[in-house]
Amino acid sequence: MISGLTMEQRKYEGGRARGYLVGCVVAVLLWSVASAQIRYSISEEVNEGNVVGNIAKDLGLDKSTLTERRYRIVSSNADPLFHVNQNDGILYVSRKIDREEVCAQSSTCLINLKTVLENPLEVHYVEVEVLDINDHSPTFPDEETTLEISESVLPGVRIKLKASRDPDSGHFSVQQYKLSDNDHFRLEVKDKGDDGKIPILVIHKSLDRETAGSHSLVLTALDGGKPPKSGEMNIKVNVLDINDNAPVFSKEVYSVTLNENAPVGTTVIQVNATDLDEGLNGEVVYSFTNSINQRLLKLFDINPSTGEIIVKGLINYEHKDKYEIEIQASDKGLAPLATEKSVNVKIVDMNDNAPEIEVTSFSSSIPEDSRPGTTVALVSVNDLDSGLNGKVICSISDDVPFMLSPSLKDKMYSLVTKSPLDREKQSHYELTITAKDAGQPPLSSEKTISVVVSDVNDNSPEFSLSPYTFYVTEANEPGTSVFSVKAFDRDENDNALISYHILRDGSQDNKLASFLNINSESGAILALKSFDFEVLKTFQFQVVATDSGTPSLSSNVTVNVFILDQNDNAPVILYPVSSNGSAEGVEEIPRNVNAGHLVTKVRAYDADIGYNGWLLFSLQEVTDHSLFGLDRYTGQIRTLRSFTETDEAEHKLLILVKDNGNVSLSATATVIVKLVEPKEAFAASDVKSATKVDEEDNVTFYLMITLGSVSVLFIISIIVLIAMQCSKSTDYTSKYLQETNYDGTLCHSIQYRSGDKRYMLVGPRMSIGSTIVPGSHANTLVLPDRRRGSGEV
Repeated sequence: MISGLTMEQRKYEGGRARGYLVGCVVAVLLWSVASAQIRYSISEEVNEGNVVGNIAKDLGLDKSTLTERRYRIVSSNADPLFHVNQNDGILYVSRKIDREEVCAQSSTCLINLKTVLENPLEVHYVEVEVLDINDHSPTFPDEETTLEISESVLPGVRIKLKASRDPDSGHFSVQQYKLSDNDHFRLEVKDKGDDGKIPILVIHKSLDRETAGSHSLVLTALDGGKPPKSGEMNIKVNVLDINDNAPVFSKEVYSVTLNENAPVGTTVIQVNATDLDEGLNGEVVYSFTNSINQRLLKLFDINPSTGEIIVKGLINYEHKDKYEIEIQASDKGLAPLATEKSVNVKIVDMNDNAPEIEVTSFSSSIPEDSRPGTTVALVSVNDLDSGLNGKVICSISDDVPFMLSPSLKDKMYSLVTKSPLDREKQSHYELTITAKDAGQPPLSSEKTISVVVSDVNDNSPEFSLSPYTFYVTEANEPGTSVFSVKAFDRDENDNALISYHILRDGSQDNKLASFLNINSESGAILALKSFDFEVLKTFQFQVVATDSGTPSLSSNVTVNVFILDQNDNAPVILYPVSSNGSAEGVEEIPRNVNAGHLVTKVRAYDADIGYNGWLLFSLQEVTDHSLFGLDRYTGQIRTLRSFTETDEAEHKLLILVKDNGNVSLSATATVIVKLVEPKEAFAASDVKSATKVDEEDNVTFYLMITLGSVSVLFIISIIVLIAMQCSKSTDYTSKYLQETNYDGTLCHSIQYRSGDKRYMLVGPRMSIGSTIVPGSHANTLVLPDRRRGSGEV
């Protein structure tokens, strides 16, 4: 290449020498300048530092002077493409050169360089031709384009396409186009010289959108390189529709069955038609034909969009068993095309009539003592259908005391009782009669009737408790209610209206009933007299409850009454008692007795029991408190110390005896103690013992009377309680116990049991572990049940 360039340089220099001579002549007075011009060629895209040519050698310059003369390229470009080496005068590439960037679309790419030498000034022009290489492929403006062509376009129509561009020039630019194989299109190319080659798409064969709605083509551009480079563009041809197809139904014949009485809105059938066209030309609308019977328009309707034929009115098999419906499908083209079709609908008979139930001769109320088989009502059934659809079976629930008895006449039944009735268990029945036919599916109907069971007097009054046990405080106010009984009757109305009376049979055991009266309506019992615990402690009687039915029924109950003690008896002094009946006595003791000597013992009795009969003793008055002491429980008077010579010979002691009632009652006794010499005391003791025998005889008499009375009462109570225990379920016992350790106060108690509790009316001493029953005025204790510990039943 260098030698080729040298030959051109020489030719060029020969022509330029004459010019320089002329230039030198013209400019000899202004400047003495020497110049020359050479030309090189180089391919684009060579690497940086690649040698373009040896300028010093080609111009015949002295290499040794290049640096001194500041040999350089004069350029205004800040990033020059070339530079010259001052040491050897060789022209180098400064950076990669893109011919398409430097020269764009020029057919020849020349770069002019001006080199300068100083001292003397020399200017040499260098032309560098950048030779093109095939470094670019053809490209289309769009990778894909879409064409819309009506299917009615005739063959031969030409459609100009966008040309491909290749930055390379000359033979390396776009040289030809190719179209992918197809049956409907071919390609023509128009050469416009410098503007390149233009591809033209020509319709070769008629288009049919129904056959192919679109076509995909590939247009390829190739340049002249070896091997050639190419670029592609995808062409999508959409075929536009015209209305050239009528709708076509999917079936030749439409036949369907429809149940009678199908609900409004039921879909009978859905027809379907298709149109090969698209858009409005392919949208199908369904309708009835103009020739359809107007009566069918009241029974059926058609959805214009979906082709569903739906039920609009009542379909009755008995009116008509089949229908022929004329329909049509049309498109929405400007000149719509339509197709007609018949739809045959066969009506299927259905079991559409439920049985009807009629109740006659109905008795809404029936006595509870009616015998099984008693007729309550007559039931008739009817079904408008025929055959199995009209065959009716009538039934009633099994869990009621009624049944349906078939009659000799078809579809007639009798509603009768099948078991005894009891109004007290169930007084009202809701009877549901069911009639079902034999159709498929079966139809049924129900009828509910109300039957009331009327009452008969078949239940006696029942007391809420049996027996009744009441506790009445003595000294009650006569004429006031002391307790009440209550009975109920499971019948109703007059049969449940109860009246009460006390059973008075005149027997000895029932004579106390004369002291009582009862309110016949409320059952409240009044005491006509005041009870005295000391006279009467317990009794029983019977109350009869009678209803108002016809005939009336009655029942009785035993009432046990226990009189509760009140503190209504003051203590009675049994000793000392003087001859005139006053509670006074004289005791003589020797003066030489020691401390703790028993002077005497005050004895007293209280007719009450419990706390009311528990007596306590106290010294109310005494001459010398240091001499005598009184035991508050036993009434014993003892000396506290020995007597001295200074002690008086006579001492008066006033003893107060009181019970423990809520409002305590009391009595006083006076004891005069005389101190005597031992001899006198011995003599006096003989006299006194004689007197004391008489007094003790009186005391013994009183004690015998008291104990005898208590014993009689105890025996009577035991007999009564045994009789009650044998005849009643309630655990009830009564005992009269006598205190064996008599020490001055007569102690007595009554024990009795009611239910699970055991009660005791006690005297002065209480059992450990006992508790006072509330409301008993502190004379009733609840005793622990020792039977449970011992296994007693």
